[in-house]
Amino acid sequence: MRLPVLVFDIETLTDLKSGAHLYGLDLPEPDLDQALTKLRRQESGTDFQRLPLHEIVCISGLWIDEKGTMKLFSFSQEQYSEAEILQKFLSIFDKRNPTLVSWNGSQFDLPVILYRAMYHGLSAPSLFDQGEIDTQKRYNNYQNRYHHRHIDLMDWMAMFNGRNFQKLDDIAHLLGYPGKRGKAGYLIPEYVRNQQWLEMTSYCEADVLNTWLVYLRFLLLKGQILPEDHRLWIQATIHYLQGQPQQTEFLQVWQTCCKHTDFTSSDFSQPPQQH
Repeated sequence: MRLPVLVFDIETLTDLKSGAHLYGLDLPEPDLDQALTKLRRQESGTDFQRLPLHEIVCISGLWIDEKGTMKLFSFSQEQYSEAEILQKFLSIFDKRNPTLVSWNGSQFDLPVILYRAMYHGLSAPSLFDQGEIDTQKRYNNYQNRYHHRHIDLMDWMAMFNGRNFQKLDDIAHLLGYPGKRGKAGYLIPEYVRNQQWLEMTSYCEADVLNTWLVYLRFLLLKGQILPEDHRLWIQATIHYLQGQPQQTEFLQVWQTCCKHTDFTSSDFSQPPQQH
């Protein structure tokens, strides 16, 4: 495994102000939201908004440093504006060049980050440079789907064929991990409206943790870590999460889900160890 690793996920809302500007609408907020949804259905047959109209309300990540030390974090609009969330996330790449890991990050998370960073007039050369500044990134950058600096697990596991794309929730469940635990992204507007920031960050962090666990299994498949290394990483993850009260439910569900497959059935039967 190439360390450091940064597993990340974003949560978004429709940017009503930008949507009103784009479509020339002058409506009260509740009517505006409905109007934008209706227009989007007419355009594409789906409620899923155009990527530039996704306002970022949370970015969560799991950082694993060169020593294997883990740090789970979230930047949300509870404390920061969208521009500040982006600045804090993008500043990571000014100092380090981690292996970036995501689920559908190349088709959603990174393009949204790009559009929203441009909207706020931010600069992020370390993340979006393709060799114009650092010539080494011509051959290994965060945008190219076949490079190794950004591993979009959904894309890689589908063998770069969109017909094979799967949901993180389904794959996590199949592999013996918690998945979304019955929660879904449509709850994000409600969380923000009701200022349920803990629920929102817990949800986003859970996606990050599921992605990390699937990534470990992916590395095992590819022979990039040995079975013993995989076991140690799982135990290190459990040990770390036991000190994270916000993820108590995730651990409890994991302890139940792991019994559904032979491979994961012993995840919690061994004393946790640090990697």
